[in-house]
Amino acid sequence: MSSDEGTEGCSHQPVYFGVVNININERTIGSVDVWRCAACKKRFCEEKQLGIEELADLVGMPRIDADQRWAVSVCKLQQGRYKWRLVKFREEDEISHECLDERVIKLRVSNFEIADGQHWSFLVDDHVNKAVEI
Repeated sequence: MSSDEGTEGCSHQPVYFGVVNININERTIGSVDVWRCAACKKRFCEEKQLGIEELADLVGMPRIDADQRWAVSVCKLQQGRYKWRLVKFREEDEISHECLDERVIKLRVSNFEIADGQHWSFLVDDHVNKAVEI
């Protein structure tokens, strides 16, 4: 298996598939680019935050396990200043999340969703070529 081959034995051939725009008050603040392998149809995602100079946590064509899904997590602790990240999680999972105040907390994922009052999420696959208001 070459270094470009996935764990499934596919020598991935990513082609652009679509985008999910992340909006606040109908203004785009970032996006998730979605790529799909032309051979095996596996999806890859890249986070693009407008106005952010630092690199995203996941760059390039990051790998995702077969039992994981791409999602966007949203921290809504300060009105009008939402923090979002591209994440990958399992149906039942716990992920680390850095809040707006830079505290790192654990968030529980149930049925591929985060919902604890101050955080929420949505699956990328459900919103390709759409805009999501956060």
